[in-house]
Formats: sequence, structure tokens, C-alpha cells
Amino acid sequence: MSLADVKYLPETPAHDPEIEAINDEAFGPGRFVLAAYKIREAGGHERSLSFVAVDGNIVVASVRMTRIAAGAGRALMLGPLAVRPAFKNLGIGRRLVAIALEAAAKTGAPAVMLVGDEPYYGPLGFKRIPRGQISMPRPVDLDRLLSHEIAPGAVARLLGEVCHADQARVADPAAAMA
Repeated sequence: MSLADVKYLPETPAHDPEIEAINDEAFGPGRFVLAAYKIREAGGHERSLSFVAVDGNIVVASVRMTRIAAGAGRALMLGPLAVRPAFKNLGIGRRLVAIALEAAAKTGAPAVMLVGDEPYYGPLGFKRIPRGQISMPRPVDLDRLLSHEIAPGAVARLLGEVCHADQARVADPAAAMA
């Protein structure tokens, strides 16, 4: 396998079984009790902002994005990001994150947040969200709440409990994107 053989593509429904297998391999069944999964269950992910890495016809990694809300703020939540073990530490995950962030910016998303490790995501442009600014619907290590701001001030507008954007209770969602 050569990195030159790996192609990065928009996710399609045909990729779903392989993505599920990769996520199961990477995170196991315990992933379904995590805060981020609870948010995703409320409305699903944005397929147009989700990507796969393929080697030939085999999906070797994937990243998904989900629309979220917290208070008047709106953003995308990145994850899960998963790479098959034989393809780890080759830069494939980082490339998928870069592709997803570029796509988010092109659509006008104000920010991207995630639950992850700062040493991995920090060099990709993510910073800790100040403790107490947001909360998750299930327990989470607050030091793992990270954001990548696209529009100035967008992260500061994320306040309170994070939910899927379809569940948000803001009278004017367009104003939240401003």
C-alpha cells in the first residue's frame, strides 16, 4: 500500500456498512453511550460534509460532520474520525480532518467542535473551549471539548448544552449563524 493509492471521496450511502465496521473496530460497542453519539442520534450527520479514504475499493478511514447548536450558536461537530489499524499513523486521519474543515468553511459553517485529544487535534487548528461554556448531554471530559473557529466570535456564541441542530430551540436560527 502506498499513500498515493489512497483516494479521498465524499461519503455515500454505499460506504455505510464499511464505516460502521471501522467505527466498531475503533470504538467498540461502548461508543453508543458517549455524549457525541447521543447528539448524532437526534438527527444524523451531514453526508455532504462527511468523507472517506479508500484504498482501491476498500474504505480505510472516515470522518463525519453533524450540525449542532448550543444556545444561540451553531456549528458542526466533527466525528467520529476512525482509521483502520493497518492505515494508522500515515496522515490519513489528519487529511480527512483537513478536507472536512475545508468543506465546512465553503458552506459557511461558523465553527467546528469535537470531543477529542488536544495533542492530536491542536496542530489541526483546534483549541479548548473554555470550561463551563458548553456542556454535553452525557458526561464528558471538559478538557476534550475542542473547537476550530471559522467565523470570528462563533465559538463564543456556543453556550449551554450542545444538541443536534434539529433539536435546537432558537426562534431565529439564521441569526445564530451570523
